[in-house]
Amino acid sequence: MRKKLSLLSLAIIIAGIVIYLYHLHDVSYPGTDDAYVGANTVSVAPQVSGAVAQLLISNHQQVKKGALLYSIERRPYEIALQQAQANLATAELQVEQNQAAVTAAQAEVHRNEVLLANAKLHAERSAHLKRTDLLSRQQADDDEANYKAAQANLAVAKANLIEAQRKLGVPGADNAAVRAARATVDKAQWDIDHTEIHAQCSGRIGELSLEAGDMVQAGQAGFVLICDRVYWVDANYKETAISRIRVGQPADVSIDMYPDHSFHGVVQSISGASGVAFSMLPPENATGNWVKVTQRVPVRIRITDADPAMPLRVGTSATITVDTTSLSTKR
Repeated sequence: MRKKLSLLSLAIIIAGIVIYLYHLHDVSYPGTDDAYVGANTVSVAPQVSGAVAQLLISNHQQVKKGALLYSIERRPYEIALQQAQANLATAELQVEQNQAAVTAAQAEVHRNEVLLANAKLHAERSAHLKRTDLLSRQQADDDEANYKAAQANLAVAKANLIEAQRKLGVPGADNAAVRAARATVDKAQWDIDHTEIHAQCSGRIGELSLEAGDMVQAGQAGFVLICDRVYWVDANYKETAISRIRVGQPADVSIDMYPDHSFHGVVQSISGASGVAFSMLPPENATGNWVKVTQRVPVRIRITDADPAMPLRVGTSATITVDTTSLSTKR
């Protein structure tokens, strides 16, 4: 009996030591299996509308950055560019004509200024001769009328000049009509340039729903491009473990897809709120019976040694262990 009690006591002591050591390990190396792989995803949407002329990709295909994914029918945009170029040429010609009209109006003003000066001289001479009875009153009156007519003609010429200048506006390439027409040309060329849709990153095609001939709308995504340059794991740690985790601490990442391989990572960021804080229906703890539930806080672990031979999949499960003994004071 004593021997059995001794063995039982020894077993209890060993179990206690194991539990204590496990606790110590868990304190220094907190882990969680509530973790999922993530990566940058690009919703590929055209910036112009039209029919898909050529589709060069298939679902789940691997593509490189800059690769042509698909193209949109160019002809309508080429026609728009030709029309815009014609409108620009018309606007430039109109500016030239308006500039010529201003030049002609300036010349007319100058001519009427000369005529006015001459008419004034005749009127003054006729008035002097009339006072000495060397010129008839009728002739003097005619010269005075010509002087007043010359004044009126000059006023009209100046008004015509102002109107011509108003129609012209700013001369040359800075003219508002020319700048507007040139902007239309630039926009038409921009539209043509964006009839070809290229990959913004290297990665894999997902959720492809396009076919050649489909009509696409500007801003409407047709599929997703999952970038493969950077991968991370979003690990949802219990709030009781967060106090020991710091940005920059190393971590071991075990992906369920590759159970025999361990990836390495580093703590990139720690969320400022628990997951329920951003849920659609956050708990109302101030009403009814309250039950305390340990919350989880998202921690992002950036994978530092992703291997192309073992491609990662967004959303797959992982297990994370953070080494809190390293950089333990870094915040």
